[in-house]
Amino acid sequence: MSDMAIAEEACLGQGKAPAVPQSRLAVALIELALAVGSFGIGTGEFAIMGLLPNVAQEFHVTTPQAGYAISAYALGVVVGAPIIAVLAAKLARQTLLLVLMAVFAVGNTVSAVAPSFESFVLLRFLTGLPHGAYFGVAALVAASLVPPNKRTQAVARVMMGLTVATLLGTPVATWFGQILTWRLAFGAVGFMGALTVLLIWLFLPKDKVQEGASPMRELGAFKRKQVWFTLAIGAVGFGGLFSVFSYIASTATEVARMPGSAVPVMMALFGSGMIVGNLVGAWFADRNLMATIGGVLACSAVVMTVLWLTAENPYMLSACVFLVGCSVAIGPALQTRLMDVAADAQTLAAALNHSAFNIANALGAWLGGLAIAAGYGFASTGWVGAALAVAGLGVFGLSLMSDQRSVRSSTSRA
Repeated sequence: MSDMAIAEEACLGQGKAPAVPQSRLAVALIELALAVGSFGIGTGEFAIMGLLPNVAQEFHVTTPQAGYAISAYALGVVVGAPIIAVLAAKLARQTLLLVLMAVFAVGNTVSAVAPSFESFVLLRFLTGLPHGAYFGVAALVAASLVPPNKRTQAVARVMMGLTVATLLGTPVATWFGQILTWRLAFGAVGFMGALTVLLIWLFLPKDKVQEGASPMRELGAFKRKQVWFTLAIGAVGFGGLFSVFSYIASTATEVARMPGSAVPVMMALFGSGMIVGNLVGAWFADRNLMATIGGVLACSAVVMTVLWLTAENPYMLSACVFLVGCSVAIGPALQTRLMDVAADAQTLAAALNHSAFNIANALGAWLGGLAIAAGYGFASTGWVGAALAVAGLGVFGLSLMSDQRSVRSSTSRA
């Protein structure tokens, strides 16, 4: 079967589960419930970055050692997404979402009372397990609620919670965690997880398991070249954003000579860019999916190159940080692309998208750190990010060529 045929088959199957509600209000309430979950996940994932010194102080470890908690969560995301998607193949989507958010809520709540550093790190790993599967299943549900030509925008509205968390949830949780206790931040995230469970139970109709669903069918995603290409685009091309974001505070204060008080402003600019990119990128993707993916990667390469060359100028750095945040537009687009190429292995492919993004997170931060350690300065994260975007474009090109070969092969056989 050609990739074009796979895409058509996937689109036709979007509405099978859950049943599509008839009213706009019902759709809006479901999207709200799912977005609250993504807001909680985003807040829980990023708030700890500003609370590492507090965690380190309480557990009597160094700040770098406290960073193991971040790595443990990311590892949980990468490991949990494929395992849960395969093992839960025969669960209805509403049931799976309820279970995933319940685990997330309990994990954060117990993290807030962890008695030792070792137990805290273990709990962060366990809490990360449902992350990717939740986003994947939530994206599938959102796409099933709207016509095929509006799928990416529906996915973007669910992921809006994640981008709003970067702008509002994370700073607020960090602030309260610093002035009171870091444990309060995780308790609040646990509450948001519990609230999401309630909202999903109230607003998302009970659906039926798709006919023929099984772990083996989900594993079939690994047999499809375009699934691997799409995951690689995210894992490599999206790494540039994290290369810049991971060191933006130091870039602002040490390269652009901005005061420390400007760092929250830079974070707000980044978060604002994510919100704009998420919405605008989804609108473009619903009109031309592949052109949007390629365009975002190309624009990212240009913006990050400009950042590298002009980072000493506070105004240029601010503009570039906003535009780097906009590159999150590729997220919903890749999510939709995976729906198109995964055929009947929708859940696994959709969940793996967030494993790929966490690989991008680790890769971008690591390579950016290597460039800084080599003496190239904090501005060098710009050219590292540009190189990753160009590499992502290379994978994107290979994906297009493979698609064209498949089409030609199908045409010649016909």
